[in-house]
Amino acid sequence: MSTTASAKSGTWRNWAGNVTARPVREVTPASVEELSAAVRRAAEDGLTVKAVGTGHSFTAAAATEGVLIRPRLLTGIRRIDRAAMTVTVEAGTPLKRLNLALAREGLSLTNMGDIMEQTVSGATSTGTHGTGRDSASIAAQIVGLELVTAEGSLLTCSATDNPDVFAAARIGIGALGIVTAITFAVEPVFLLTAREEPMPFERVAAEFDDLVAENEHFEFYWFPHTGNCNTKRNNRSSGPEKPVGAVRGWIEDEFLSNGLFQTVNLLGRAAPATIPSIARLSSRALSARTYTDIPYKVFTSPRRVRFVEMEYAVPREALVETLRELKSMVERSALRVSFPVEVRTAPADDITLSTASGRDSAYIAVHMFRGTPYQAYFTAAERIFTAHDGRPHWGKVHTRDAAYLSAAYPRFGEFTALRDRLDPDRRFANDYLRRVLGS
Repeated sequence: MSTTASAKSGTWRNWAGNVTARPVREVTPASVEELSAAVRRAAEDGLTVKAVGTGHSFTAAAATEGVLIRPRLLTGIRRIDRAAMTVTVEAGTPLKRLNLALAREGLSLTNMGDIMEQTVSGATSTGTHGTGRDSASIAAQIVGLELVTAEGSLLTCSATDNPDVFAAARIGIGALGIVTAITFAVEPVFLLTAREEPMPFERVAAEFDDLVAENEHFEFYWFPHTGNCNTKRNNRSSGPEKPVGAVRGWIEDEFLSNGLFQTVNLLGRAAPATIPSIARLSSRALSARTYTDIPYKVFTSPRRVRFVEMEYAVPREALVETLRELKSMVERSALRVSFPVEVRTAPADDITLSTASGRDSAYIAVHMFRGTPYQAYFTAAERIFTAHDGRPHWGKVHTRDAAYLSAAYPRFGEFTALRDRLDPDRRFANDYLRRVLGS
């Protein structure tokens, strides 16, 4: 087993830099057996255990003062079953590597989020999702998973094998065990045609229900301090493949969306009064475009500008009213917001603590550039989201606790009872889980 004191400073930091932890030790297991041994040794030493992926969560879901597990050696595809159309993948595999490997095999996930830097276990455990009329989060595509429990044993689950664990562990927030492998349903690779175009806020609000109903995947970005949105519609296509040209792709996806966006955010951080003017320019910078490509090249895009994010799921029918209240709040306030607000949808699913559990949902994500004070904006936004029965994304900034969440989730008690059974000594606990699940 590879056991190291820790990284250089002994401090773990997440991608956004807003969460830090100082574990007693770090372990990088090369096998499931080594991972099980690390959990058993932690129990002997009276230490808690948490696994970390790439640190793309903005909450302290993975933070620990005990043993930090880095699953970077637990990667790769374990098995492809073409008869069942499933793929089993090691928990530490980055989504990027999975998407590339599936594409080489002529396969694809049905839906995915908008970045692919996370590990498969980190992304699914926190409920990472894209947008979809009929297809839901990445976790909703799981048909089986394997996890090491608090006693160091290996537990497999599916709809037929330990179904109560399966219902909860697909989005387990690290509370039920350490996921070691995931089996996803896949399908033959297909083409998506993306249609991106600017649209006035009022038109998007008026036509939202139709835009969701008419498109397999609809999302939009509203630019605060403006009445402008950028919309994106992704639908299956019979082809031909027509990707974004190399030059245009570099200009729009690298130069404008990353390089120039970083520069204007630095300017906005230094001189907040310039942000409304910058927002008006930014909202007009990207022109309409249509392209056709394989799914991961359409769903995902590089995000190099670092930020802090809050995202809530509200009942889909409450989306327009909630967003109007957010827009009105920003316009009335002295806030200066340089990042667009992202809106996506998901159908109801049957995962115990999924943000879409039992209800069709719409997601509103608010962001602030890293290093910019975000508390006032997020606090005001959260007040609006919670007034509409919002459920916070488990991996994004929020202040909710078990009292609120137990009312927001009809099956909350089912999850905590399972946690009591699988982890009675709270081997996988940390401050975040104590807050959101209770102790």
